[in-house]
Amino acid sequence: QVQLVESGGGLVQAGGSLRLSCAASGSIASIYAMGWYRQAPGRQHELVATITSGGSTNYADSVKGRFTISRDNADNTMFLRMNSLRAEDTAVYYCDADTVTDSGHVQRYWGQGTQVTVSS
Repeated sequence: QVQLVESGGGLVQAGGSLRLSCAASGSIASIYAMGWYRQAPGRQHELVATITSGGSTNYADSVKGRFTISRDNADNTMFLRMNSLRAEDTAVYYCDADTVTDSGHVQRYWGQGTQVTVSS
């Protein structure tokens, strides 16, 4: 089992910045990748960024150049630095951890979500 707790959301003006954090606990060694996803009202759940245990990153086109995902493995924490925020970035942001079970199956865990609201 992996537990994920997000923090850092809030209200910010367009053009501003926020940093989200995701603290992981539990079976940390089984995590091979983590990511941030978001869901805005009336829109589908969408990928924002992912990072593997080796540090490889992937970003949605809509956030490339503005958002940066990172991990502090010593502290079991993942971050999402969000710059140049736009109104369309408004959403609930969820932290995700992908693990492999002893039987070789992939199991995903999710945090409770943190609201990001960007005012225009």
